[in-house]
Amino acid sequence: MNILDYIKPTYTFKEINDYMKNLPLEVKEQISVEVIRQALSKSRHTIAIAFSGGKDSQVVADLIERNSPEDFSRVHCIFGNTGIEFPESLRFARKYGKEHFGDRFHETMLLELQEDELRYDFARQIVDQLEDENALEEILKPDGKLKGQKALVSAALKRGYTLDRTNCFFKGHKMNFAYCVEQYGVPLLGKATSKLDAHRINIECFLKYSQTDSKKDELKEYYSILRECKFSQHCCKLLKKAPSEKLQAELDVDMIFKGLMASESHSRMTSISTRGHIFASSRPHITDGAFYHVNPIALWTDDDVWAYIHKYDMEYSPLYDITYIAEDGTEQHIKRNGCIMCGTDIQFKDNHLAVLRQTHPTAWRSCMEAFGYRDQLYKLFRLKKDKNILSSFTDDGTKARLIDRFGGVETLLHAKPCAYDDFGELVDLTGTGLEREYDAEVLEMEDGQLKII
Repeated sequence: MNILDYIKPTYTFKEINDYMKNLPLEVKEQISVEVIRQALSKSRHTIAIAFSGGKDSQVVADLIERNSPEDFSRVHCIFGNTGIEFPESLRFARKYGKEHFGDRFHETMLLELQEDELRYDFARQIVDQLEDENALEEILKPDGKLKGQKALVSAALKRGYTLDRTNCFFKGHKMNFAYCVEQYGVPLLGKATSKLDAHRINIECFLKYSQTDSKKDELKEYYSILRECKFSQHCCKLLKKAPSEKLQAELDVDMIFKGLMASESHSRMTSISTRGHIFASSRPHITDGAFYHVNPIALWTDDDVWAYIHKYDMEYSPLYDITYIAEDGTEQHIKRNGCIMCGTDIQFKDNHLAVLRQTHPTAWRSCMEAFGYRDQLYKLFRLKKDKNILSSFTDDGTKARLIDRFGGVETLLHAKPCAYDDFGELVDLTGTGLEREYDAEVLEMEDGQLKII
């Protein structure tokens, strides 16, 4: 079979699975090299790699450098520094980037606020005060939705409040992780939905005052949880996606190479199946053609990536050498890097936070206590505890049973092992939309709705 026959604009899931399982690494390398060759011929502006410091994007960079050295000399490296990277990944990304790309290595910078914003607690105070005064029309649209931060700031100033750093984030403030958690919520659980793109205070006004009524049972169930629990995946957009796209625009990038693989998740499988290795989109800064997303190792697996790294004796991030004890008692290596504070997979076994508790306990405790993950998870547990799971346990020595009977927020945190390690077994998220995977790499917001990019 000719290498070109493997490269298609779309694939069936069966084709992808067959290729991933049956093609030898040498053939996958040839496919990747041909994808890179085809992609490079399409670019008319600047080419870049989305680099995370992880093994997958490193292999993509190496494939280009090893097989297309002349083209590689014009490829830029964009490291998405969210400010909450694993320290091992941060050090390695900078080392690798500078050694292989030189002055073509770039780090994203956190975005700055374009206008003043009331901090969440103070914004709630102002909303409550306006409700007491029967003056909500100052901040709400006719349909009950919040007009925006300017309206809140204006209402506060009108009532004689002095704005300072204790109650306001001023224009120019860096939108860092702490800002995201306070203004939007903690990054926990499943698939993001439309309303998670808004400020938490906007969501609360929508839920309390808007007359908009959803007829979808799942959305109603989701809203009932959202009234109590403050969580959001918006940090991914603010810390990673938006800064990267800003830098891409500054560099006049019209082609971005990524290390996405269909084997990693259902959403990535769907993206590769429907879009292929190379697909065109648009960006405002590219006015004379398409913006291209390129996934050269889409048909690879983790085993292929490691085989490639060992084949060429490549240095890799020391993060992957750190081990932990999995739920089945086996010793495992960290498999993914990503943001150190991410908790969007907490409903699954051996989730990111369960691993983090063992490998980086200080960061884990910061998540749970300083950033409030513990409190929000406890609220969700009280709302959605899985009675079928809990009632199946005996009275003695069962972690979940004890939590249900006697537990408070500290009990879940200090149970041995921590109850949050198995959070997906303690709650029933069926029908909420929160049980699904969340993959920020292939999802983006458009007009308030998620789509695959």
